Amino acid sequence: MEMKKHKAPLTRRELYYFDMTGEYEPVRLAARLYLMIREALRTEQKTEVLILCIGTDRSTGDSLGPLIGYHLRKKGLKHIQVLGTIYRPVHAMNLQETTGLLKRYYPDHLIVAVDASVGTGGRVGSVTLGRGAIKPGLGVSKQLAPVGDIFITGVVSGGCAGDPMMLQSIRLGTVMQMAECISESICLVEKLWERSALV
Repeated sequence: MEMKKHKAPLTRRELYYFDMTGEYEPVRLAARLYLMIREALRTEQKTEVLILCIGTDRSTGDSLGPLIGYHLRKKGLKHIQVLGTIYRPVHAMNLQETTGLLKRYYPDHLIVAVDASVGTGGRVGSVTLGRGAIKPGLGVSKQLAPVGDIFITGVVSGGCAGDPMMLQSIRLGTVMQMAECISESICLVEKLWERSALV
């Protein structure tokens, strides 16, 4: 599932790509994410932020979201809620239930959905940041409801989309490195908030 940049004047779906092997990419991702969240809080009339980390610990390639959730929980964020960790993952089997809980218990939260994705070989290790919802499971041919106001996806494989076994052969080191970079970026967003007294 390669994500392509496209312009849709009515939906205003922005896409940004970050090569996480670059030295300052987590900082660049944090800066752009901060601006997108700040604008979305205003336009969506929300007051809080929740990071929804999607994936499962049963598949190396699909563990990006839970690993990010795990790192963020360990950091102890003060102003950002986190759902989905290695120990309590949000995945295909409970995503519908989780979205119901979000509507019920987090109605004032802007949802930033984080998930792994499948792209071309040249994009493995890169991160996509965009405005709007994502459809989890497209890379493995699952039809799940779209979720999120903003999304972050990490390209974990350049293999064939639609093959669940492909996600099992992805190197854990690649996923861990991306999870650490994305987690670092989200922590930087909170620091930017604290400095600007937005929360």
